Amino acid sequence: MADILIRGGTVVDGTGTAGFRADVRLRGDTIAEIGPDLQHRSERIVDAAGCYVTPGFIEAHTHYDGTMWWQPDLDPLPGYGVTTTVMGNCGFSVAPVSDDPAVRMEMVKIFSFFEDIPSEPFVSEVRWDWKTWSEYKHSLASKVKVSANVASFVGHIALRLAVMGVQAWERAATATEIERMAALLEDALRAGALGLSSNLHDHDGDDRPIPTLMADDAEFKALIAVLDCFPGSSLQVIVDTFMRKTGPQATDRIARLCEGHAVRVQWAGVPTLQFQKDIQAPMIEQHERFKREGRDFWTGFTHVSPTYTLSVNRSLIFAQSNDYAWHEVVTAETEAAKLALLRDPEWRARARHSWDHEAWRHSPMARPQDLLLLNSDNGVGPIKLSVAEYAEQLGVHASDAMAEWLIKNGLQSTVHLAPFAMDEEMVVRLLKDPYTVGNISDAGAHGQMLCGGGENMVLFTHYVQETAALTVEEAVHVQTGKLAKHFSLHDRGEIKVGKRADITVFHLDEIKHREMKKVFDVPDGNGGNIWRWTRDPAPVRLTVVNGIPTFEGGKFTGAFPGQLIGPVLQNVE
Repeated sequence: MADILIRGGTVVDGTGTAGFRADVRLRGDTIAEIGPDLQHRSERIVDAAGCYVTPGFIEAHTHYDGTMWWQPDLDPLPGYGVTTTVMGNCGFSVAPVSDDPAVRMEMVKIFSFFEDIPSEPFVSEVRWDWKTWSEYKHSLASKVKVSANVASFVGHIALRLAVMGVQAWERAATATEIERMAALLEDALRAGALGLSSNLHDHDGDDRPIPTLMADDAEFKALIAVLDCFPGSSLQVIVDTFMRKTGPQATDRIARLCEGHAVRVQWAGVPTLQFQKDIQAPMIEQHERFKREGRDFWTGFTHVSPTYTLSVNRSLIFAQSNDYAWHEVVTAETEAAKLALLRDPEWRARARHSWDHEAWRHSPMARPQDLLLLNSDNGVGPIKLSVAEYAEQLGVHASDAMAEWLIKNGLQSTVHLAPFAMDEEMVVRLLKDPYTVGNISDAGAHGQMLCGGGENMVLFTHYVQETAALTVEEAVHVQTGKLAKHFSLHDRGEIKVGKRADITVFHLDEIKHREMKKVFDVPDGNGGNIWRWTRDPAPVRLTVVNGIPTFEGGKFTGAFPGQLIGPVLQNVE
């Protein structure tokens, strides 16, 4: 570890206040000095002339829980200035786990379906040498070296499966089971977990409600009471604003259950897509009501449209769109079985009916004009055509047209949904609100869809440069100091003497929101690799994690200085 003197840049310190010209001295893993024209003391000098010098960016919502074991560089995050990732979201975490391998596989299957993460490397690459979260922390610290710091929730679904086994899918917990869940949560919080993440949204590929939708009020109350004993921890709850749109009722339930407890809550959240206007109004009113009531409730939101890439190899999109006919192709185990379905007249009839009458009206199936044929595996084509246009050419239903295109172009081909229209006025309102959690991306999940990685640059390229809706200081604050405060990561998130040396240096004219590209580097469990989407670096000039550069000179440095970090808790009983 070499000390660094970052010279000549504009320091934007992460608090939202105006930037100022200063040098920044890093000594080891700590910010040692900030000021104009600092004297050189044998450190390595980084020339930041014309650049912004900011705290390292925090990814507020990722799913690297398994992925980091086989992709420790966390590509493409180093090239986007990311120094901390938050995982264990949506109720999904790899700890605690059951003694029963079959129950452990339930957790793997949940990650594989809901986050589109291949199950094969989850089995072959993750060590699984723990039961409790504290044991997991020890294994992670000793066996995984990553490019960025990692902070993690403990997943409510993982708690239920560890205690109840497969019955977690089926029923409410008993009083004894709730007591065991509370003990496991306390173990996690004492070991440094951010808090508890839960899920009141998802249904699986068989349309089963996720296990946490089986949790009754007594279970939630017991877990919330544990959180109350750990000031600085938080409760994250994912609610449905997209499919069944039960978000308002679920959020009110959580608010009721938290009454009388001093618990910080992140609820996700106020929708920011134009088609969600029907549910947006009651949820922004909830957000404002919580502020009026003085609650420590923070609203999650996204500043980009979700990425929808339809694949018949690994995709939750069909099932989550209520199109279970097309989901049959995804779950077919071999290419031959998939092709047989795509060619079968009886399946095609069911698929047309499902497309027209069962899929949600805001799903991709209802927008064939926006389903783009862009990624052919063998180049047969046509390319750069919509499914609707191809269906018109062939004189067939859009479902049949997509089936024909996949047959001709190969089953590794993907169909891309054009981005949903954003409600940018609402996005800006939430970006500027003090009680929101932004920079939510899903990075690390949906590798064959490309959710998240690099989306933080949109805060600069679009909201600062193109629309001038944000200042650079605001865009930096959204993904640094504001998030550090929310997650109680009080030793980082600002450029201040004594804080951790997590630093990003970038030139505003050099960074771009890069197009996605396909790479073959995901282990398939059999000695080979399968593909995922990524993108080229933004690039930032420099990313420093705990005093060590992870990105410099346009490329990843090969350093893995990330640590497992947790909230700074106070007055723990």
